[in-house]
Amino acid sequence: MGSLFRSETMCLAQLFLQSGTAYECLSALGERGLVQFRDLNQNVSSFQRKFVGEVKRCEELERILVYLVQEINRADIPLPEGETSPPAPPLKQVLEMQEQLQKLEVELREVTKNKEKLRKNLLELIEYTHMLRVTKTFVKRNVEFEPTYEEFPPLENDSLLDYSCMQRLGAKLGFVSGLIHQGKVEAFEKMLWRVCKGYTIVTYAELDESLEDPETGEVIKWYVFLISFWGEQIGHKVKKICDCYHCHVYPYPHTAEEREEIQEGLNTRIQDLYTVLHKTEDYLRQVLCKAAESVYTRVVQVKKMKAIYHMLNMCSIDVTNKCLIAEVWCPEADLHELRRALEEGSRESGATIPSFMNIIPTKETPPTLIRTNKFTEGFQNIVDAYGVGSYREVNPALFTIITFPFLFAVMFGDFGHGFVMFLFALLLVLNENHPRLNQSQEIMRMFFHGRYILLLMGLFSVYTGLIYNDCFSKSVNLFGSGWNVSAMFSSSHAPAEHKKMVLWNDSTVRHSRVLQLDPSVPGVFRGPYPLGIDPIWNLATNRLTFLNSFKMKMSVILGIIHMTFGVILGIFNHLHFRKKFNIYLVSIPELLFMLCIFGYLIFMIVYKWLAFSAETSRVAPSILIEFINMFLFPASEVYGLYTGQEHVQRVLLVVTALSVPVLFLGKPLFLLWLHNGRSCFGVSRSGYTLVRKDSEEEVSLLGNQDIEEGHNQMEDGCREMTCEEFNFGEILMTQVIHSIEYCLGCISNTASYLRLWALSLAHAQLSDVLWAMLMRVGLRVDTTYGVLLLLPVIALFAVLTVFILLIMEGLSAFLHAIRLHWVEFQNKFYVGAGTKFVPFSFSLLSSKFSKDDSVA
Repeated sequence: MGSLFRSETMCLAQLFLQSGTAYECLSALGERGLVQFRDLNQNVSSFQRKFVGEVKRCEELERILVYLVQEINRADIPLPEGETSPPAPPLKQVLEMQEQLQKLEVELREVTKNKEKLRKNLLELIEYTHMLRVTKTFVKRNVEFEPTYEEFPPLENDSLLDYSCMQRLGAKLGFVSGLIHQGKVEAFEKMLWRVCKGYTIVTYAELDESLEDPETGEVIKWYVFLISFWGEQIGHKVKKICDCYHCHVYPYPHTAEEREEIQEGLNTRIQDLYTVLHKTEDYLRQVLCKAAESVYTRVVQVKKMKAIYHMLNMCSIDVTNKCLIAEVWCPEADLHELRRALEEGSRESGATIPSFMNIIPTKETPPTLIRTNKFTEGFQNIVDAYGVGSYREVNPALFTIITFPFLFAVMFGDFGHGFVMFLFALLLVLNENHPRLNQSQEIMRMFFHGRYILLLMGLFSVYTGLIYNDCFSKSVNLFGSGWNVSAMFSSSHAPAEHKKMVLWNDSTVRHSRVLQLDPSVPGVFRGPYPLGIDPIWNLATNRLTFLNSFKMKMSVILGIIHMTFGVILGIFNHLHFRKKFNIYLVSIPELLFMLCIFGYLIFMIVYKWLAFSAETSRVAPSILIEFINMFLFPASEVYGLYTGQEHVQRVLLVVTALSVPVLFLGKPLFLLWLHNGRSCFGVSRSGYTLVRKDSEEEVSLLGNQDIEEGHNQMEDGCREMTCEEFNFGEILMTQVIHSIEYCLGCISNTASYLRLWALSLAHAQLSDVLWAMLMRVGLRVDTTYGVLLLLPVIALFAVLTVFILLIMEGLSAFLHAIRLHWVEFQNKFYVGAGTKFVPFSFSLLSSKFSKDDSVA
C-alpha cells in the first residue's frame, strides 16, 4: 500500500503494441490493473473506430448469454459462480465460442418455441373440455335439429330453448360457444343485445376453477357462454363481437353422439400432449443444466474481451498499420510491473518483436491515486465525496481516521450506546467474508462497507462515554466519588469553624429542599474523579449547568485546535509545490489571526481552570466578559485573570490587525513585483512537474544577477516556456475574497463547533427522557406484577434505544461530523479539484450475475 499522506507519483507512458500482441498485452494489463488509458481518438466516432466489429461481436455474445441466463433462471436451475475469475479467452477460441453459443441459442429457441406451442395447445384443449362439460347443462336436445320454414305459431306456453319448439318456429338456428374473461361478461352481454337487437339468447355460467390463459399465461376466472342466434347475418355479427372481446370460441356439437365423440378425442389428445410436453421439458432442462456449468465462465470472459476492445479503440494506429500506440497514466512505483505485463503478453502471443513502453514528458495534470485497504477505504470515501484531491496535495483521509470518529463520539458520548455500536460493527468485521453481507439490501450493504468506521465510532464513543460518565443516561461509580457529604455537617468541625463556613445541621437537612455542597469546606472535596465526570453530578440539580459549561468550553477548544491543524497542513502543501511565499504571506498571517484571538481564548479557559481553586472561585472573572473587553478597551481598571493582561491583549490585537492587510495584499503585491521585475524568472517545465531553477524568493533577492546555472540556460528556458498573461486585478480579487472568507470563517466556524456541545446535550437528554418514561416506570411497579411488566418494558426500551438513540441520533451526529470535516477543517488546506485514477482493471467488472441478466 502506498502513502496515504499524498497521492502516488504518476507518469505518462507511451505503449507501442504490435498488432498481433495487443490483445494479449491488454489482457495482462487488465488482470493487474496498473494503468489508466487516455483516449487518443476523441474526434473519431464510436462507429468509425478500428475494433467496432469486435465490440459488436462481444455485444452479440452478451445478448446470447443474457438469454441463456434468463432461461436458466426460469427453469429454477442454480447458477454456479466460480471463486476464481477466468482469464480473457485467446483469440483462437473466440470464433469457436461464438459458434457454440449461437448453436446453443438456436436449439434452445426451437425447443422453447415447441414447448410453448404444445403448452398452448394443451391449455386450449383443457378449455374445450370445460366448455363441453358446462354447456351440456344449457340445452337438452333429444333429436338432431333440422331447420324448417313455417309460419310462426303462438308461443305463450313454449320454452325458447326447447328444440321441438325451435322446429316449429321455422327459423335457422345457430350456436356460438366459448370462454370469456370474468370482467368482460357484462359489457359483452350489453354489446350483443344492442348490436343483434334481441335476436340472440346468451346463456353463461362461471367455471368452478381458474384456468391459465394460453396467450398470457395468467391464471384467471373464466365464464362459459352459449349464444343462440337466428340467421347468418346475426351469426357474423356475433362472431365479430366475440373476436373483439378476445373470447376463446370453440365448435359446438349439434348432437349428443358428436359431443361424446369429441370428448373422447379430447381426452386422448390431452394425454398425448402431457407425455410429449414432459419429455420436451426434460430435454430442455438437460440442455440448460449443461449450459449452466459454463455460463459463469463465458459471461466473465465476454466482459473482459469487450473491455479489451474498448481500450484498443482508444489507441492510435501508426502509418504502417502494424503497431498500436497507447498513452497511459501509470504510478511510477508500478512501472516494472507494467514492463513485465507487456513482456508476458508478447510471450503468450508468440510474437518475435516484443511490445515496449516509453515515458514521455507532459504538462497535463495527472489523475490522483491513493491506495487504500479495507480499513482506510471508508474514510477515503468520506473525503472523496467532498472532492477528489488535487494531484499530490495533502490527503485529509489520513487524519480523518482519528478525528472523524472522535468528533462523532464527542456528540454521541455514551458508554452503553457506544458499546452496542461497537459490538454491531465488530460482528460485521468478524463476518466480513460472508457472501450474504456483501449481497444484502442497500441499507445493510452501506453498514457493511462502513464497518470499520462504525467500529472506531463505537470505540471512541465508549471512551467519551467514560469521560462524560454516561451509560444509558446513568452515571457509573467505578472509583468512588471525590465528594464527602458527611463533612458538611457541623458536628464534623470544631465550633470555631462554624462561623467561617456554612454547615449543615439536623434542622437544615429536614427543612431544606436543596442542599449545597461547598468544596471550600475542608473534607468535602477530596480530589478529582480519576476518569471523567464525578458520578455525584448525576444527582445534582445544577448538573445541566455544570455539564453545559464543560462541554461548551471543550467544543471551542477542540474546534480551534482542529482548524489550526488544517492551516498547518496547508504549509506542507506550499512546501511540496515550492510556493514558499504562500507560507510567509498567507499561512503565517492566517495562523497569527487565528491564534492571537481564538488561541488566546483557549489560553484564558485553561488558565482559569489552573489558576483558580474552590476558595478563589467566587472572585474569578468571567471569560466571556474578559474576551469582550479585549476588543472594547474599557477605561476603568478591571481585575483580570493575571497581571499585565491588558498589555498582552493589546499586543495580540496589534498583531491581528497587522496580519489582516498582509493577508489581503501580501501575495498579490509580491506576484506583481516579481512580474515587473522579470518577465520570466527561471521557470521551466520538465514533464508535468514544475521545476524551478530558483525559487521566487531567490529571484527577488538576486535581482538581475545571473543564476548558478548560467544566464544563457535561463534565457533558453524562458524562450521554451509560454508565460501566461499576468492579471493583477484577478489575483487581487481572488486573494481578497479568500481573506474575507477566512477572517469571517474563523468566527463562524468556531461557533459551528458548538454543535459538538449541542448534540451531546441533545443525546444525553433524550437518553434521560427515555429512561424516565420506560425503565423508571417499570422498575417502580409492585414486585408482584413488576417482573411481568418489566420484560415488555425492557424490550420496548431496547427497540427505542436502537431506532431513536443509535440509528437516528447516530445518523445526526454522523452528518454533523462530516460537515465539520468538509467545511471547517478541509477548506483550510484542501482544494479537492483532482480527477480520480480509474485503472483498466478486470476486477472493476462485475463478476456476479446482474439483475439485467436474470430479468427479462
